[in-house]
Amino acid sequence: MSYHRERIEDAFLTRRELLTRAGMGMGMIGLAGLTAESGSIARGATTDLHPLAPKSPHFPAKAKQVVHLFMNGGPSHVDTFDPKPMLAKYHGKPLPSPNLRTERKTGHALGSPYPFQKYGQSGIEVSDLFAKTAQCVDDMCVIRSMYADVPNHEPSLMLMNCGESRLPRPSMGAWVTYGLGSENQNLPGFIAMCPGGYPIVATQNWRSAFLPGAYQGTYVDTKHTDIRKLIENIRNDAIPASDQRKQLDLLRRLNELHAEKRSRDGKLESRIQTFELAYRMQFEASDAFDIAQEPAKIRELYGDGIHGRQLLITRRLLERGVRFIQVWSGEGQPWDNHDNIKNAHRDLAAKWDAPIAAFLKDLKQRGMLESTLVMWGGEFGRTPVAEFPQLNGRDHNHYGFSMWLAGGGVKGGHVHGATDEFGFAAVEDKIHVHDLHATILRLLGFDHEKLTYRYAGRDFRLTDVHGKVVQSIIA
Repeated sequence: MSYHRERIEDAFLTRRELLTRAGMGMGMIGLAGLTAESGSIARGATTDLHPLAPKSPHFPAKAKQVVHLFMNGGPSHVDTFDPKPMLAKYHGKPLPSPNLRTERKTGHALGSPYPFQKYGQSGIEVSDLFAKTAQCVDDMCVIRSMYADVPNHEPSLMLMNCGESRLPRPSMGAWVTYGLGSENQNLPGFIAMCPGGYPIVATQNWRSAFLPGAYQGTYVDTKHTDIRKLIENIRNDAIPASDQRKQLDLLRRLNELHAEKRSRDGKLESRIQTFELAYRMQFEASDAFDIAQEPAKIRELYGDGIHGRQLLITRRLLERGVRFIQVWSGEGQPWDNHDNIKNAHRDLAAKWDAPIAAFLKDLKQRGMLESTLVMWGGEFGRTPVAEFPQLNGRDHNHYGFSMWLAGGGVKGGHVHGATDEFGFAAVEDKIHVHDLHATILRLLGFDHEKLTYRYAGRDFRLTDVHGKVVQSIIA
């Protein structure tokens, strides 16, 4: 059974006020029935008073937290995790079968400039772009048969992040924090880190939409190292913390007096909690984002680049109970290499490869990888054929691309599915983005059809009316 939170969208009465006034007060009997089950938050439901309180999923699961490494712009799968020797054979020539429809004009085959080799006991082939990450391949499930709907960035980002390419829907991180809450009430449950500014479509990537605002992602610009720039308004230099506490206590008392006359209105309670969280964050966030506290050996392991810093912060946030962390490549769409892909992809991968390897190894040696689901990929892949007129770039490809998962109950050292011999389209054990979402929720202990939220007269879910769990990638 799933529990659904119902709201009466009324300009004058909240649900509680309506129940209180209905039938000479008899409506309160119904309210008592709605709130009688102390475990009602355990199956994806929530409460007005503590929206981020920890909750239990539908069934036991290994994965407790999620890290999404987002290579925005679309990394080329045939240059990273999906080797295609036939491309070298046909390099500079037309493919023997007609090209699939692409967003831009494409022509001849473009062989990968990067050599592939086998890694780990599993012998999975990975290109030298991610040679260090490949050292952890026995902990990874490489999915070579992903596919999406269209070859355009905006709708594909929305599909990957929110399960819907056109209409406003809550993001995956919002759904996960709605279902599980957070283990730390002093930090946001969902954090999105992107250095230098927003990716395209900006905050829509981590929005909560019709879910309560507590579940939306909190954006952090990890280009900065100064905590004051990293998190705006994290410190108040005008007054000491003791005076801030007195102000907040007064504000809380005024809000409580206001709320008592309105039958403990849920939205007002949420606002009070937001003020409290902001105050507590001044102390906890400053500590969590301060990687100078890490031993020199650990800082050297991650390196001094932006992505090393992002991933070290990510590990510190995981240790403090943050539920969902999204780590982006950077502003805009860095991996969107329509030309000069050889140098552009190498430069991008060089900034990620060692930090990802350090992150996975660090989680594993701390015993955290078992409970942390790590996901790597973009919104789609890239074509095996080059764009005209030059033979040095690839167009968007939603027909087939690669992603990988690690930890959190995933089958390690495993390759799932395949694209055709040139890497144009997924042909074996295909996984749509909806299927990926259903599987991620399953790894977290949820039946994706039952993690729902009632809005505008219907029950919504991350997978909408689609999605099937891919059991073969679950350990």
